[in-house]
Order: sequence, then C-alpha cells, then structure tokens
Amino acid sequence: MKRICAVGAGFSGAVIARELAEAGFRVLIIDERDHIAGNCHTYRDSETGVMVHAYGPHIFHTADERVWAYVNRFGTMMPYVNRVKANVRGRVYSLPVNLHTINQFFDSAFSPREAEAFIRSKARLDIEEPRSFEEQALRFVGEDIYLAFFAGYTKKQWGVEPSKLPASILKRLPLRFSYDDNYFNHPYQGMPRDGYTEVVRNILDHHNIELRLRCEYGDLDEQFQHVFYSGPLDRYFGYDLGRLGYRTLDFEGVRAEGDFQGAAVINYPDPDIPFTRISEHKHFAPWESAQLDKTIAFREYSRLCGEGDIPYYPIRLLNEERLLKQYEERAAAEAGVTFVGRLGTYQYLDMDVTIARALKVAEEYLAKTRQ
Repeated sequence: MKRICAVGAGFSGAVIARELAEAGFRVLIIDERDHIAGNCHTYRDSETGVMVHAYGPHIFHTADERVWAYVNRFGTMMPYVNRVKANVRGRVYSLPVNLHTINQFFDSAFSPREAEAFIRSKARLDIEEPRSFEEQALRFVGEDIYLAFFAGYTKKQWGVEPSKLPASILKRLPLRFSYDDNYFNHPYQGMPRDGYTEVVRNILDHHNIELRLRCEYGDLDEQFQHVFYSGPLDRYFGYDLGRLGYRTLDFEGVRAEGDFQGAAVINYPDPDIPFTRISEHKHFAPWESAQLDKTIAFREYSRLCGEGDIPYYPIRLLNEERLLKQYEERAAAEAGVTFVGRLGTYQYLDMDVTIARALKVAEEYLAKTRQ
C-alpha cells in the first residue's frame, strides 16, 4: 500500500497524519521550513528564558470539548485569559470594547442599559445588511468607536481600506455591556505549558509517521495514495490563474530588564503609528513570568505577502471572489488531493477550528477507504 503524504507540519497536517497513522496508514509529513508546528511554532529564548511565539501570539480558545480534550492529550494546557489593551491617542483602553472602554472613551459612567442605548444611538442602523468591514463596524458601534479602535488598525493590519474587506472579519470581535475584558467568549482557554511546538511534536510521535523538514512538495518523486495539502491554494497550481492576496508580518524585537509594558498585548490603532501592536511574550505564561528577570517584546508590522515571504493569513477581498471560486473549483476536481488548513482552503481559521476540521477530514477519508 502506498503512503499518505501530509504537506505542512502545522496542526492540520499533524492531526491528519496522527489519525491516519493510528488507523494503520504509513504517513510522510513534510515541511519546507526547518521546524514543525507551522506558524504556531514556539521556542525558548536563550537570553531571557521566555517562551516565544515565533510568528506572533497564538492563544488557544474553543467551545469544542473534543478539540480541547485532543490538545490536552498531547500537551499540558495551563489557564490563560487574553486581556488586550489598546493605546489610542496616548490613552490606554481595554479590548474588546466593553463597558469600561465605553465609559473611558466617552468620559461617562453609564450603566449597562444606558451604555447599550447610547451605542445604539450612535450605530448606523440604516445599514441593514453590512457587506464590508466598515459597514459592519458602523452598524455595530457607530463612527466614533470605529474610527478610534478599528479603522486605522484594520487598514494597517490588512493593507486595504476597511470598505474593501468582508464584514465577516469584524463578526469575530465581541461587544460587551459589562466590565468583562476577556477577549474570548469560549469556555476553554489556555496556553500549552511547554509551547505549541512540543504539542505538535507529541502528535507526530508515532511509528507510522516519517517527518521530513526542509522538504518541498515539488521535490518528492514518490507516488502517494493520497495527499493532504496545507500550503497556499494558489501556489499549488503555480499561480497560473493569478495570485490570491495574503498578509505577512515583520517583527522588531525589544529586550529589557524586568517588565516592558505590563501586558501581553497592546494594540496601537492610531494610523500614524506604523506597527499594529506590541506583544510581550512572557505574559503569555503567567505561571512562570514572575520568575523571569528579563523580557522580550515584539513590535508587529503587517504588509502584503510577496514572493519568498511567509503567508500568515488570507485577505479575502470582496473583489477576489471570482478568482477564489476558480481555484476552489480546480481544487475540488484535483484527484487524490485534499486541501486543508488556513492556506489550503484560503480561510481565516483559528487553531481549534483547524484541529476540528483536520479530525473531520481524517474521519471522512478513513470512512471512504473502508467502503
């Protein structure tokens, strides 16, 4: 029986490889980089002792009990609540927008009911079916909060006007009329004690799995029973229909004694500040941060992904729909290949959704082979 190939050693490829390996299939998993875990890769900084998220912060959160049990099977998840701040015109606010944010921003002392009525009076309720990010924000929170917290940050993060982005991006962000500043609503939230790379390493620790790093799919001369491809969708087809838009990130490191900013993440929405946020990574591990006398933080700059850059997330511009549909049709017709993950499906997927979909893809493949 021919082997299975999983292209990409992030969560998508690793989970599929493990599920098929446990079912008796021999799996080759490859990655063009020199490490596993994809953009979730973590490492221990030698100078500070801080566990660093190499490609920016990744916070695990989910409402899926099965996914939560799965990651806990392969790593120890420690409690962690993401509490984000925003520096707007030299003042610091809590995110997501909550009652504290509203009262700070409008110099008020609204009750929950008063705040809800006030925001409703600001909201553009005449926009009945928002299509763009901008329309969704204006209907959601009104112009004042939109311009302060979302407009500039979004343009820097995505590189285009918010009016050209789909409304679905903003639907991921909550608005609360309480003082709850937990960035996520999910019941299960945490961080892997030993980093994400260790979790993925444990997933790949099976005798039926062979891992090959610094290996590109095009370099393989082996024939496979099936390929699970988690690389960029348009890249698989040689970009012959044109390039889909991706964003990439650049990081500027800052090392310091003690504490740098007192929080894990502070956003900088002001349009005249070139970076989008600063992340101080020792705060992602509060169970060990007090023992560290040095720190490392990163200013994060977002830009269009070019040739040779690492794609982080798809832009999904409204005017890209036709090109994306053409690639999706070709992918569906590609015999012996299943496209998975954030890049392979050209969708913005959180880690829990990525794992859930990988489990489902593996189950469907196993069911098909048993028929």
